[in-house]
Amino acid sequence: MAIKRRFSSNEGESEDINISPLIDMVFILLIFFIVTTVFVEETGVEVSKPQAASAIDLEKNSILIAITAEGKVIYGGREIGPTGVRSTVRRLTQQEDMPVIIQADKSVRTELLVRVIDEAKLAGASAVNISTDT
Repeated sequence: MAIKRRFSSNEGESEDINISPLIDMVFILLIFFIVTTVFVEETGVEVSKPQAASAIDLEKNSILIAITAEGKVIYGGREIGPTGVRSTVRRLTQQEDMPVIIQADKSVRTELLVRVIDEAKLAGASAVNISTDT
C-alpha cells in the first residue's frame, strides 16, 4: 500500500523579513556615535594667524578667544571685548580647569593682545596660549 503525502503550498502567503532587529541595531549605533562624538567649539570668526616654527597641537577641551584685525575680542561668535575676557574665563574654569587659546590676527596691536592675555591670567586660567599657523 502506497502512502501519499500531500505538501501544502502557501502560495497566497508571503514570508516577510522581520526588520525590527535591524532598526534596533541602527538606533544603538546612532546613540553610540552621538555619545562618543567630541564637539569642537569654534570662535565664529576667521583670523589670519601668524606663523611659528615651534607650534604644537594642544588639547581640544579649551577656551577659544579670537581677536580680529579690527580689534574685536570674540568668544562663541559674540563680541565680549577685552573687559569681558576675565568674567568669561572665570565662569568657564569654575567647573573644569581648561587652558585658554587666543586666536589673534597677525595685524592685532600688541597692546590689545597683552591685555587679553592679562585678563585671562587674572581670571585664573592655568595656561594661556596663542594660536598660530605651522
